[in-house]
Order: sequence, then C-alpha cells, then structure tokens
Amino acid sequence: MLLETLRVLEISLHDPHVRSNQARLEALLHPAFRELGRSGMQYSLEDIVAHVVNEGVQPVIWSQDFELEQLAPDVALLIYRSAHVAALDQLECYTNRASLWQHTEDGWKMRFHQGTPTSAFDKRDT
Repeated sequence: MLLETLRVLEISLHDPHVRSNQARLEALLHPAFRELGRSGMQYSLEDIVAHVVNEGVQPVIWSQDFELEQLAPDVALLIYRSAHVAALDQLECYTNRASLWQHTEDGWKMRFHQGTPTSAFDKRDT
C-alpha cells in the first residue's frame, strides 16, 4: 500500500541516524527538493542537507494522522501532524506537515515539504 510505503519513508526522515547521514538524505530527497519550514524559511536540497546533517542534538519527533492523495501515478501528497516529544513524553512544537513525493527510477523521493505551526493535539497511535 502506497500510504504505508510513504509513511515509512517520511518517518525515516525523522530518525537522527538518517538525518545525520548525507548520503541517506540525498537518496530520499529529490534533486529539485524544496522546503518551506515551519519557521517560514525556505530551503533547497543543499540547504536542508547542510542544516540537518550538522544540527547536533535532534528532537524526537512524533507523527500521526497520515493521509495520502495520489495526484498522478508517480506523484503523491502525504499530509500528517507532528510534534516534538519533550520531557515526560509530553508533546510540544505542534506542526501540520505536507510532503510531495515523486516516484523516480531510484524509487520514491520527497520533492517538496512544508511545515505549518498548529494548535496542540492529543497524541494517539495511528
């Protein structure tokens, strides 16, 4: 199922081991990748790779409520909510997220990502 495939790929981008590995990041991100961060900043592939590979201590990210809309046979929009996991398993830094994934000869790659701050939500397994 495509939703599960892209959910797993998306969540892998939250993993500090993936985020600190430039080759793995470049394998998951499309060469034309762009991001509009929750801060309002815009990032290219080069910007985001340099940023996340060198970010040091990284937050644990919780994600839930994944939904998929397949826009074309090789393009899919994945939307979900995320938050940082703070002390005592409390959530903070709530974000609505949208990622555009494109299937290439090398597999699915994230082409675009946007994070938008949102109000708090209850943590639940999805």
